[in-house]
Amino acid sequence: MKLSVVVPCYNEEEVIGRFDEEIRQVLGELAVEYELCYVDDGSSDGTLHRIRTLAQRYRPTTRYLSFSRNFGKESAMLAGLKEATGDAVILMDADLQHPPRLIEKMLDLYQLGHDQVIAKRSRDGDAPLRSVCSRLYYRAINKWVDVELTDGVGDFRLLSRTAVDALVS
Repeated sequence: MKLSVVVPCYNEEEVIGRFDEEIRQVLGELAVEYELCYVDDGSSDGTLHRIRTLAQRYRPTTRYLSFSRNFGKESAMLAGLKEATGDAVILMDADLQHPPRLIEKMLDLYQLGHDQVIAKRSRDGDAPLRSVCSRLYYRAINKWVDVELTDGVGDFRLLSRTAVDALVS
C-alpha cells in the first residue's frame, strides 16, 4: 500500500523542518510506502526554499508544487490531491496542529474499509469559556445552514483513492 501525505504550506518557514522530521519518523514506523507532497501557496518567507531543499534531500519520496501567488488553502489542497499517487491520501497542516502520530489510527480505520477518516479535535484542556462559546457557535450556525457542521472538525483527514478521484474529477 502507498500513502500520500499532502501538506499545504503558507509562510511555514519556521516550522516546516520540525514538521518534516516528525512526519518522517511516524511514516518510517509504518509498514507502508509513502510520499510527501508539499504545496507552497505563494509564501513570502523562506518556505519554498526549505521545501525545495527537503525535496532534493529526500527524492523520490518528497515532491513539491509551488504557486506563483497565494491562491488559498483549498486550492493548495486540491492541487496536492491531483498530484498524489497513493492508494490513500492524508491532508494535514504543516504547523503541527494536526498530530502526525494519529496517522497510524487513521490507517487502521481506512483498512477496515472507510473511504474517509476525519480527525476531530478534542476540547480537553480548553478553557471552559472557549468550549462553551464553541458549542454555542456551532449550534447557532447549524440552525441556519443546510449541512451540519461539526465542532472540532478541520482539514486533517484520510481519503481513499476512490474518494480522491471523485473529488478531483
